[in-house]
Formats: sequence, structure tokens, C-alpha cells
Amino acid sequence: MSCLKNFIKYVSLNIFGMIGLSCYILADTFFIAKGTGANGLAALNLAIPVFSLIQGFGLMIGIGAGSKYSIFKNQGKADMANRVFTNAAVAVLFASLSLAMLGAFASDFITRLMGADDEIFEMCKIYLKVILMFAPAFMFNTLLQNFVRNDGAPQLSMVAVLCGSIANIILDYILIFPMGLGIFGAVLATATAPLISMMILSSLFFRGKNGFRIVKCRISKELLLGIFSGGLPSLITELSSGIVIIVFNMIILKLRGNTGVAAYGVIANISIVVMSIYTGTAQGSQPLISGYYGAERYGDIRKILRYAVITVAAVSCVLYTCIFFGAERITALFNGEHNLQLQSMASMGLKCYFTSCIFAGFNIVMSIYFTASDNPRPAHAISILRGFIIIVPMAFLMSYIGGMTGVWLALPATELIVSVISVIFYFKFSRIP
Repeated sequence: MSCLKNFIKYVSLNIFGMIGLSCYILADTFFIAKGTGANGLAALNLAIPVFSLIQGFGLMIGIGAGSKYSIFKNQGKADMANRVFTNAAVAVLFASLSLAMLGAFASDFITRLMGADDEIFEMCKIYLKVILMFAPAFMFNTLLQNFVRNDGAPQLSMVAVLCGSIANIILDYILIFPMGLGIFGAVLATATAPLISMMILSSLFFRGKNGFRIVKCRISKELLLGIFSGGLPSLITELSSGIVIIVFNMIILKLRGNTGVAAYGVIANISIVVMSIYTGTAQGSQPLISGYYGAERYGDIRKILRYAVITVAAVSCVLYTCIFFGAERITALFNGEHNLQLQSMASMGLKCYFTSCIFAGFNIVMSIYFTASDNPRPAHAISILRGFIIIVPMAFLMSYIGGMTGVWLALPATELIVSVISVIFYFKFSRIP
């Protein structure tokens, strides 16, 4: 029963936190759609992959280091646990400053690379530039969230994320409407959220309840490679979501133009929220699996995995029912101009695209399971298959065969295939006796 209670505690708190995190972009989508119409929505959708890149690097270091920290902590190796945090903080510093420099000096090039035409170029450029220049805030926030959660304080991690998200929503409204700042106001609100979240997370240090700290040590190439390897599936998962958006944008621009991209923007942003629930389930399970693995409690690891899969299946049934019967209403929320073409495409897309729910959730859980049990190679394979190798050719093939309907069904087909492969990997490569 204690195992189930721990699962409910960590997963429920982490799901709320991840939903809050996903609201960074969802709030922007809603207010931008109301304030700037279909063009603003299209510009935002072209910029989202860059946000996925920032989150991906943050999660790669945060999840990889958090898993190692939890294992060392449960093995009684406090010095090694602190060295992991120190090395991870240095890695975040260099990676985030590099991304900020790209935002400062290469935002024009990146905007063109994302496919923005003259009609939406300026809006897309503004969003990309600000998001990249605030990369240090986003990435350090993600790092702290993962360490606070692995340090036994998932409630604080959840509160920090939710407070940041609530502030983002309030600022979105104020900056876009009363102040009239348009898309700049939306991205400024989003960039402020992680700063607020970090202020709350830092209370752990002020109260002296943190089990991790920066220590004087050598930056270890081997330790960094271990962190990157453990967190690589999380990076690939985030990058895959960005790559899927880029590929789909390219295909849809040719099929239906900016209105089609705006319709996909509705679906992509709802997808961020849906995937956050699955990511929350997986990341909430990670500290428990890593801790039990370090303590060699293999029976409890199997229980946690079973609870996670059941949770994903139950949530998927509820989510898809809501999406299927509420597709028209959901689309209408983001269709401030009452564009009939956008309404029709997005409503049909929601019903087709989210048949992928249960398969995507299962794949995310399996990827984190392998990472948390110090067995990253199968996790790498699952992430690469669903993020690059299968989805890209599947998108082109399905769109060629079925047009827009084919585009919407490319993701469900991919996730189904990878789910079968994940089951095979579990029985063949799992290290849990």
C-alpha cells in the first residue's frame, strides 16, 4: 500500500505541475488567437519547435541528473549526489547561454528556417527572439524542478510550476489586451513564468531543507556523458514534438496554406497539454523507480510500472472521449475570427490526431522506465523511433495517400507501431529480475 500511496502522491503532483507547465504555451495560443487572429496563431505554431528545443535540453539534463542523484542518494553516496548537481548546473549554464546568443544574433535566420512568410515573419521573429534569450530561465527552472522532486519535495515543485503558470495567464491578458503589446506581450508573459517558479523553488535552500548543493569539484566528462545519456530520451521526446510540428507545418502549408497551419496550431497546442499528462505520469514515476532501483527493491519497480500503465490507459479513455465530443467547442475557443475553414479542419483533425493518445502515453512511460532503471539504450531507441525514424516518412506517406486526413492519422500510426516495439523491448531488455 505504501508503494501505491507514493505513486499517487508523486504522479498526481507531477501531473498538475506538468499541466501547469504546458499552460505556458496554451495560454499564449488562446490570447494570441483572440488578439491577433489566424496569422498570430500560425506565427506561434511556427515558433513552438524552438520552445520544445529549450525544454528538451532542460529536461535532458534535469531528468538525467535527477535519476543519477536519486540513485546515489539512496545508496548513501551524498558526495557523488552533490557532484551530479554541480555538473548538471554547469551544463545548463553553457547550453542555455548558447541558446540565448542564438536568439540575440540569429533570430531572423531561424524565423526563415521555420518557414515564416512575409505576412507573419515579424510576429514569429519576436516570439522566437524573446523565448531564446530567456532560455537560461527556462532551463534552470526545469533543472531545479527535477532535483526538488527527487529530493522528496514534489509538492513544492508542483506549487512552483502552478504559480508560474497562473502568473503567465494573468500577464498574458494584461500585456495583450489592456496594454496592447500583441505577440510581444504574450511571449514576455511566458518568459516571466519560470522566474516566478524559481523564486518559489529557491525557498528550499532558504529553509535549509535541500539535500543537494553546489560543491567544489572537477567537471567530469564521464559524469556529464552519463547525465546526457540518461536524459537523452527526454530530449528526443521534446525534439520529436518540435520536429513533428515542423514537418507537419511544411506539408500543411503546401496543402492548405496559413489557415491550415493555424488549424494545426490548435491541435498541436492541445497536444502539448495532453502529452504533459503522460509526461507527468512518467516523470512522477521516475524518482520512485530510480530510488527503488538503487535500493534493489525490484518488486516495487514492477508495481510502479503497472500503476503507470493503468493510469495512462484510464486517462486516455477519458481524454479522447472529451476531445471527440467536444472538438467543435475546443476549436471555437481558438477561432476568434470565426473562420469556417479553420473550424472544419481543426475539428476533424482533433478527432483523428488524438486516437494516438493511449499509444503515445504508453511509449512515454516505457521510455522513462528504462531511463530510471539505469538502462538508457532501449529508451533511446523508443524515443528515436517515435521522434524521427518512423514519424517523418509516415507523415509524407500518409499525406500523399490521404491529404489532410492522412496528415492527422500519421501520428496514431507511428505511436501504434512504436508501442509494439516497446513491449518487445520490455521483455527482451528489462534489467528488473
